[in-house]
Amino acid sequence: MSAGVRALTRRVLNRTLLERQLLTRRVSRTPREAIEHLVAMQAQVPNGPYVGLWARLENFRRDDLTSLLEGRDVVHATMLRGTQHLARGEDFGWLRATVATLVRSALAQPYYAAQIEGIDPDELGRAGRGMLTGRTLQRRELGDLLVHRFPGRSPGRLAEAFELLEALVHPPPHPIWGGWGHRRGTPVALADEWLSRPIADASQPETMVLRYLAAFGPASVMDVQAWSGMTRLREIVEGLRPRLRVFRDEQGAELFDLPDAPLGEPDAPAPVRFLPAFDNAVLGHRDRTRVISEENRRRIAPRASAGVPLFLVDGFVEGSWSLTRDQLRMAPFRPLTDAETAAVRDEATHLARFVAPDGTEPAIIMT
Repeated sequence: MSAGVRALTRRVLNRTLLERQLLTRRVSRTPREAIEHLVAMQAQVPNGPYVGLWARLENFRRDDLTSLLEGRDVVHATMLRGTQHLARGEDFGWLRATVATLVRSALAQPYYAAQIEGIDPDELGRAGRGMLTGRTLQRRELGDLLVHRFPGRSPGRLAEAFELLEALVHPPPHPIWGGWGHRRGTPVALADEWLSRPIADASQPETMVLRYLAAFGPASVMDVQAWSGMTRLREIVEGLRPRLRVFRDEQGAELFDLPDAPLGEPDAPAPVRFLPAFDNAVLGHRDRTRVISEENRRRIAPRASAGVPLFLVDGFVEGSWSLTRDQLRMAPFRPLTDAETAAVRDEATHLARFVAPDGTEPAIIMT
């Protein structure tokens, strides 16, 4: 690497990430525009993307996202990292095709392998499409149909395996506001039918990398791989190198970025922001120290798989939050100054008003 390559400090990377993730200030973009910019929003729990958009957009209302989901402009499906995300309908086709090999690789896991042993994947795909064509079914209903065709197997496992093979979406009301936990009874529909357009056949990794850098750069190859769940992207990034700027971080790792993408100012102010569990602002890099210290990452690691809602102070994760019907609790990871405490409480008040299901705001408690 050339000695002339600029090194970016952690604070520059932090402020740049906040800008790219629309977290420096609430912006006037539409929810559809924001989701397009972010490529996809992780959506294991229904309310997560709503809070994520509330943290980023001016005057965001829950109905704004609900109408996009009901109108099929935005879809909920298995995508990046083999997990559930929201994406624009126009983006889902190429994105699903790009991560298809990753998604299908889960079939080799013991959880699926014993149940589909001896079944031709193409035959399972054809059978499932035939059963789902023209309708939406609960996943368990699809499994019950599939087990008649492939007896002696687990219905649920067959339905899940089919979803790994075929591009499906999870129609409303599954992804709509109303739940802080995983919903049961996932509905499934064929993505091409739901969107009234064919799903792309060809993978577009170059498009994926460029879109990722717009929202998460500067970033390393390993960062792109951690966000997408894919491997062997070095060759793709190398092919794009002539079109990219190259930096390095404080440890000397090579970082790539779009040529005209601005960098953040290290001393720029950063507001308190509450993020939902699994927000990609925190999960979108392998090296997450640009937004969460290694100490705090280890602090939440034992419960990270279940999802930990977090809040940012001065741009970095400094605490977690949780919500019940009666209480919004905040647990700082370090003692906050009086000014920081006031800012956290103020933003928590706004969050409480947004999430209140019936106009009765939960009590705000700092633990």
